[in-house]
Amino acid sequence: EIGSVATGTPLAHPLPRCRARRPAGVVPPEPPAAPPTSQQHHRAAAADTALMGDDILNVGTFDPFADEDAGGDSALGTKSSNFVHIRIQQRNGRKTLTTVSGLPQDINFKKVLKVFKKNFCCNGTVVEDKELGQVIQLQGDQRENIAKFLVEEEICSAKVIKKHGF
Repeated sequence: EIGSVATGTPLAHPLPRCRARRPAGVVPPEPPAAPPTSQQHHRAAAADTALMGDDILNVGTFDPFADEDAGGDSALGTKSSNFVHIRIQQRNGRKTLTTVSGLPQDINFKKVLKVFKKNFCCNGTVVEDKELGQVIQLQGDQRENIAKFLVEEEICSAKVIKKHGF
């Protein structure tokens, strides 16, 4: 007997202790290469950028988040924007909040809010913001309704209305 439990010697197994047996002559595949470190990634990206040149990349020529009109007071909204921005924000679950900023400062925000609330069957408020001035907040997704109302009542033209959100 090769070994026994009584003697304490290990038993010899006729099969190797691996799960899969490879046929003779088959070379095992190489293990996958480790992902590049962040330093190697940055070096490769820098090399790609150096090969392309600045004329192709156009880096820094357009900033989509920059204000279109950076100077002076305008008839609409705040000092740095001549657009009416209608944004939607996700609250919790399916609840959303619609904000309207950049409206002309000569309108009565309380009266506009009262009409919004009555026409759109929602609640809302006027909030004072340091950067944006007075902002109207409404419950629910009211972007289309607000844009249509502002154009129909000639508060602003359709060209200056920007709808943001998903």
